[in-house]
Amino acid sequence: MTEMVYGTVPLRDAEPILPKWWRTLDKWSMSCVLILFGIGILLGLAASVPLAERNGFEPFHYVKRQVFFGTLAMGGMLLTSMMGPILVRRLAVLGFLITFIALLGLPFFGTDFGKGAVRWYSLGFGSMQPSEFLKPGFVVVAAWLMAASQEINGPPGRLWSFMLAITIAMVLVMQPDFGQACLVLFGWGVMYFIAGAPMILLVSMAGLVIVGGMVAYHNSEHFARRIDGFLSTDVDPTTQLGYATNAIREGGFFGVGVGEGQVKWSLPDAHTDFIIAVAAEEYGLILVMVIIALYALVVVRSFLRLMRERDPFIRLAGTGLAAMFGVQAMINMGVAVRLLPAKGMTLPFVSYGGSSVIASGLALGMLLAFTRNRPQGEIRDILRGRVR
Repeated sequence: MTEMVYGTVPLRDAEPILPKWWRTLDKWSMSCVLILFGIGILLGLAASVPLAERNGFEPFHYVKRQVFFGTLAMGGMLLTSMMGPILVRRLAVLGFLITFIALLGLPFFGTDFGKGAVRWYSLGFGSMQPSEFLKPGFVVVAAWLMAASQEINGPPGRLWSFMLAITIAMVLVMQPDFGQACLVLFGWGVMYFIAGAPMILLVSMAGLVIVGGMVAYHNSEHFARRIDGFLSTDVDPTTQLGYATNAIREGGFFGVGVGEGQVKWSLPDAHTDFIIAVAAEEYGLILVMVIIALYALVVVRSFLRLMRERDPFIRLAGTGLAAMFGVQAMINMGVAVRLLPAKGMTLPFVSYGGSSVIASGLALGMLLAFTRNRPQGEIRDILRGRVR
């Protein structure tokens, strides 16, 4: 009778936030990320010392900075992983808008730090690379648009997400940053495929990427130089790829020993883009295989948990974040062993870099939030019910 007069009282989840977060979290993935960050600090103790000496800093200057940035990243990851999907989406959309505006302002206010590509903002005490923070925000926005398009009378979200991806890729190419542009298009393609895109469209997209690469090769000296270096049968031993290749060869299975590697004294980017070469030389193939297994475990576990998810937005956003995380690691290591052209892409949580590690922390925080266990029937149960 009381309910008929006053209405029902909504039930509240009496479980405290922290115990509920810990119970529903993918602890294996979080542990892998923490281990990767620890490996990055370990490798930084060796790889960044020569650079610090050349720049007139104390030996562990860059290691201390990496610990500081990493602490912020881990804090951001844990805080983001405690949020619900709706709050994550709102913050990701806001962050995407801010970083997209910052990306558009790079030609006017950005700097290249002598590397030939205007990708950073100089902040005096450090630098900020907007594209690193743009990627997770774009994935969430694109997933939201694609999920909305599946609703009755929903907007043309797939078309809007495609136009957004192309716009971002074109802005990145103008820097030039072909690696990040390809990564954005790849993340969009994975989500579009999961959303039910026809194969003919994805094949057409791949053809457009190839045509775009040919145009870039004939019109960009920066792009052509990297492609020519990759296709050359002879590797110049005085280039970064030459140093990295020799370091991996010298490391063998067990490595030359902690602190005994020589590549860190020759490679200017030993602590960032080619950190895996330092790992291979000093610790051997064993540590490299451990690093690969950690990345693979995060990606595979995320995919398995997302397969049970009923919400299309969560499923698409989580898949995009996991795919971009794994492919970025694969690209970085592929460049070091000459399986891919040089792209200037960091190894998530292992390479040195404030923008890279903080953005990766936020991205993995979103992924952990999307892959938390929720009180819902599994999607396979729904599909079985439809069949019956």
